[in-house]
Amino acid sequence: MNPYDPDVSLRRRKLLGALGAAFAAPLLANAAESTHIVLPFSNGERPLTSGFPQKSGMILQRTRPPLLETPFDVFDQRVFTPNDRFYVRWHLASIPTTIDPHTFRLDIRGHVNRPVSLTLDELVSRFPRFEIAAVNQCSGNSRGFFEPRVPGGQWANGAMGNARWTGVRLKDLLTHAGVLTNAVRVRFDGLDSGVIPQTPKYLKSLAIEHALDGEVMVAYAMNGQPLPLLNGYPLRLVVPGWYATYWVKMLHDIEVLDGPDDNFWTAKAYLVPDNHYANVHPGEHGFKQVPISTMLPRSFFTNVQAGARVRVSEPMLVRGIAFGGASALKQVQFSADAGHTWSTAALGRDFGKYSFRQWQTTVRFTQPGKQILMVRAVNANGESQPSVPNWNGAGFMRNVVESIDVDVA
Repeated sequence: MNPYDPDVSLRRRKLLGALGAAFAAPLLANAAESTHIVLPFSNGERPLTSGFPQKSGMILQRTRPPLLETPFDVFDQRVFTPNDRFYVRWHLASIPTTIDPHTFRLDIRGHVNRPVSLTLDELVSRFPRFEIAAVNQCSGNSRGFFEPRVPGGQWANGAMGNARWTGVRLKDLLTHAGVLTNAVRVRFDGLDSGVIPQTPKYLKSLAIEHALDGEVMVAYAMNGQPLPLLNGYPLRLVVPGWYATYWVKMLHDIEVLDGPDDNFWTAKAYLVPDNHYANVHPGEHGFKQVPISTMLPRSFFTNVQAGARVRVSEPMLVRGIAFGGASALKQVQFSADAGHTWSTAALGRDFGKYSFRQWQTTVRFTQPGKQILMVRAVNANGESQPSVPNWNGAGFMRNVVESIDVDVA
C-alpha cells in the first residue's frame, strides 16, 4: 500500500484524531445489572453488564481484573466481532484509567543498535500501515465445559473475537531500531501491574524469528477504530494464529533479548502438556510441559441452540463460524446423525487464513425424535477437531467437535 495515497493519508489523519482522545473512565461495573444469562454448564448463571467503558451487553465473569465474555449470539451477526462486544481478559488488577496519547511512548530497547522511543503520531505516520484479520482467543476459552472442572475463569465459548487489526509490523519497528545479530527473543510489557509489589510483571516473549516474520504486529486500531481501553488502548501486540496470552495489551515496552526469557509468565505460567491436544488424564503427574503457542482449528453453531424444535421434512438452515487456528481453514464438515456420516458445508467469504469464516448447510429430517448435529473444522495442514475433549489442569486449548441436539417433531 502506498503510504502517500490521499485516501491513506486521510484515514491516518482521522485515526490520529481519534487516537488523540485521552481516556479517563472507571473500570468498575455498575452495581445494578438488568438481566442475566445462563451458560450451558453447572453454576452457569452470570449477569450481563454494560457498566464497563466502551462495552455493551457483556457477560460478567469477574470485575477486577476484568473478565468479560461475548454472548454467543453476537457471533451469528457478522464475521467481525463488534468492538463493544469484544471479550476482555486481564491478568493484573491495576489497569490505567487515563492514558494521554500526546505523552505516550513506545520504547524499543535492549539488544538493538539504537534504542528508540516512538510517539503514536510517529507510529501512524512514519511506518507502513499493515492490516490483518485475525481471531483473538483466550487460552482458556470454553474452560467451563472441562470435566472434571478446573480452576480459573469459567468461560463458555465466548472468550474469543475476530477483528481487522490495523497498525505496524513488528518487523518494521525492530528493523528501525536495528536488531543485533545474536538476538534470541523479543519481550513485551504492558502498562498493567499487580496490586502488591511481589506480583510478577505481565511479560511475554517471542523467538526473534517469529517476531520478524512480517505477520506479528503492533496494532493501534481494530475494525477501523482505535482500540477500546479494555482491549489494549493505545497499542497491543497481535500474534496471528497464537493464543491471546501473547497479545500484550497497553503495550509500551519492547525489549530485544540476547538470551532466554526466564520471567514468570513465560517460564512458569501458561504451560501445557507436550502433546498435540495438550491432553492428560486427571490426576496424572510427571509429564513434560511446554509454553502454549499456536491455536487449533475450531467450529461452532451460531443460529441453532440445543433443544431447538424442528418439523419433519421441513428444510432447516444451519450455520456457524469456524477458523483454522495457526493455518487457513480448508473445510467445515457437518453431520446430522451424531457423526455417522459427514458432508461438506458451504463456506462464506474468506477474509484471510487467521479470520473467522462463516459456514452453512441445509438439513431435512425424515423421522421424528432427538437428533444430534455435529460440526468440525479441518485446516490446511490436515488438522481436524477431535471427537473426544482434551483435559488438562489449566483448562487450556479445548477444541473438541461441537455438537447440539434438536427435537424433530
